[in-house]
Amino acid sequence: MSIPGSDRRKACESLQVCTGDITRLAVDAIVNAANTSLLGGGGVDGAIHRAAGPELLALTRTMGGCPTGEARITPGFHLPAKWIIHTVGPVWRGGEEGEPALLRRAYENSLKLAAEQGVKRIAFPAISTGVYGYPLRQATLIAVSTALEYAHDFDAIIFCCFTEAVAVRYRAIIAELCP
Repeated sequence: MSIPGSDRRKACESLQVCTGDITRLAVDAIVNAANTSLLGGGGVDGAIHRAAGPELLALTRTMGGCPTGEARITPGFHLPAKWIIHTVGPVWRGGEEGEPALLRRAYENSLKLAAEQGVKRIAFPAISTGVYGYPLRQATLIAVSTALEYAHDFDAIIFCCFTEAVAVRYRAIIAELCP
């Protein structure tokens, strides 16, 4: 990916990293690392469903799920965020079953859907790096490089990390891609 000088600088400036609970962020949209059923689960997915309230589950029951790499949008209900973008990242199976392309599509489709809704501030968890087992460095490279390509549509793309160790990885990758 090649972004010209001032555009690249602006793209890099839009990337942010925080540590904490994504359900508490006052942004236009948060991204849910969902499963294909969209009916909630563990980790970030479960936390978002609990914080958004029962209305989220009632709505996602009507949506017919979401294939890996795609994205769906719902209201944020009881969250500070107006929207929840649900995306399904791949389960890591060694990298030979299309996982990098699927993870990239999950980020791309989330960003495209957000831009279509006029979202200017969006927050992502570390998609697929929990129980789905995606290696953190590889996942972070995909997340940050994809975000840079779409940054022109956003004021802020925030990577909300559950632990400081994950946040350190995101900051390092941003520094690597935004020298």
